[in-house]
Amino acid sequence: MSADRIKFGAFLSPMHPLGEDPTLQFQRDLEFAELLDRLGYDEFWIGEHHSMGWNTIGAPELLVAAAAERTRRITLATGVSTLPYHHPFMVASRAVHLDHLTRGRFVLGVGAGGIPTDARMLGLEMSELRGHFGEALEAVVELVNGSERITRKTPWFTLQDAKLQLAPVKPEGLEIVAASVASPNSMRLAGKHGISTVSFGAPRPGHPRVDMRTQWAYAEESAAEHGNTVDRANWRITLPVYVAETREEAFADVREGYDRWAYGYWNEIRGLDVSTPGVPRSQALEATVDLGGALVGTVDDVVAGIQRLYEETGGFGTLLVYAQDWASWEKTKRSYDLLARYVAPHFTGSTAKLHESVRWYQDNRDLFPQLIP
Repeated sequence: MSADRIKFGAFLSPMHPLGEDPTLQFQRDLEFAELLDRLGYDEFWIGEHHSMGWNTIGAPELLVAAAAERTRRITLATGVSTLPYHHPFMVASRAVHLDHLTRGRFVLGVGAGGIPTDARMLGLEMSELRGHFGEALEAVVELVNGSERITRKTPWFTLQDAKLQLAPVKPEGLEIVAASVASPNSMRLAGKHGISTVSFGAPRPGHPRVDMRTQWAYAEESAAEHGNTVDRANWRITLPVYVAETREEAFADVREGYDRWAYGYWNEIRGLDVSTPGVPRSQALEATVDLGGALVGTVDDVVAGIQRLYEETGGFGTLLVYAQDWASWEKTKRSYDLLARYVAPHFTGSTAKLHESVRWYQDNRDLFPQLIP
């Protein structure tokens, strides 16, 4: 595959700082979906969390349904549905209903979960989540895209002659995507079931990005072991991206919001170390960009950063901007506009013929008489 065929989208975890009215916040999230649709982005992902204040969306399927009525062409996805928190039959049923409500514009993103307070409220230990995720994923894949009735009993769910009444809209079935942060677990499960993957390229502040090339190798190795194949075109990577007219403007726009995210959320609320050895807090944003944890700068800076990411990973199909409230809403919209208009064409090929037309004329000027003013 080639770097000139990358698709673009956004991944709304969400990460909204405390203080904003949640009702208005949800409305802005839906306006965000409309903006992305209007600008030609390919995908919009909406996450599921139940605590920690910043993570306000607990029912992403509802926002997907609402966004579907406000948009025309963009693919909508759960980013992600936390399988250990739900009976797999209900996850599968909701997914296929959304597939119909969106007329085939839905992708089921799934994951194991990573917020300790979410798990605690449901009586789960963090150590249980990966095992539950694997058990549920196998059932969801069979229920959504299989044709046989399923009977299965685990310590936490039972299926008895289970089969969905509805089939997915498309003959090839509904795309299911497993989310991976750092461990090889999700990538190996994706390979085992022959499904797609989304990798978080945004590490905790102060930490370098995980080795994405190795992550993909886990999926390929597992797929080969189980007689499946995985396709890099179906591999999404999510990373914070911010574009402005100048590099100085870009860093100035997001510095305060980045600091609030890194030190207000990850450090003060989550209690995690976000420091980079030898780097003062005032330069933490620059350190994160240098470590590959975000792309911030001009159109040219971001183009170079995406190209570098593509080469480092060995290739992927879609870049999902990890949506952050680092800048004001107006400036954030401008960033997405610049990315769609001037960054994406380098990787989608949308302006290739225009450039070719200019080059052809320049190479063949002697065929045309010069007009004398």
